[in-house]
Formats: sequence, C-alpha cells, structure tokens
Amino acid sequence: MAALTDAQRRFVLAHRVARLATAGADGRPHVIPVCYAFDGERFFFPIDEKPKRVGPARLKRVRNIQENPRVALVIDDYAEDWTQLRFILVQGVAEIVDGGATHVTALGLLRDRYPQYRAMRLEERPVVAISPRTVAAWGPVG
Repeated sequence: MAALTDAQRRFVLAHRVARLATAGADGRPHVIPVCYAFDGERFFFPIDEKPKRVGPARLKRVRNIQENPRVALVIDDYAEDWTQLRFILVQGVAEIVDGGATHVTALGLLRDRYPQYRAMRLEERPVVAISPRTVAAWGPVG
C-alpha cells in the first residue's frame, strides 16, 4: 500500500470533491465526482441517498468495481495561472464494504466531514474503500 506524504495528506483533507475513475470488464472508462473521507490509509465514499436512476447495486461505479477493482482517484486544483495547477492521482484497489467495523468507521468519518450525510440512512447502504497502490502528485501540493 502506498502512503501519502504529510503535504499530500493536507492537500487531500483540504479538498471536498474528488473524481473517481473506474472501468468494467469491457475496459470502458467511467468518471464521476465523489465526496470522500480519508483515514490516513484508505479513502472512503458512500453510495448515498442523493437521487439516482437505479438502485445502489446497479450503479455503474459499483458494477465496475465488482468487475474490476482497480480504480483511480484525482483530487485537483485548477487556476488560470498555470503555475498554480496541482493534483494528486491515487491509483488503488477498491472494495465494496457493506457492514462491519470498517463500514462504521467510514460512516463516522464521512458524517464528520459532510453534515449532509448525518440525515441519511447510510447504514443501509454500502461504502467503497480504496486502498492506494501508487500516489503521484504534481504542482505545489501542500
């Protein structure tokens, strides 16, 4: 498992949204924004109650992770002054977590970070845990 530097951790914790890239068995890419929490080792995001067209198990990101657990997560800053562009790219392995101690811990972190999650019944929904395998950073991160 790849560890983030202190500067990378600060950058990750200072941001609210990441972009998750998945690909199913067919190799077709799928990228979506996610709200996330980071416990110092793993990233977590819930399959929350925001309106969706299908149930949690039928979401493309969930199906892709079940078929191919290799994912990428990008956290970035854009600026018109391109000397200020920066990002962290985490490549890792995702796991669907549906209950147990990891699920409880992830929900606590997510609710601390996003007050909107406090009113949602997340206990009834899975959480995705991402274990970083490689971490790349570019620009003035930290």
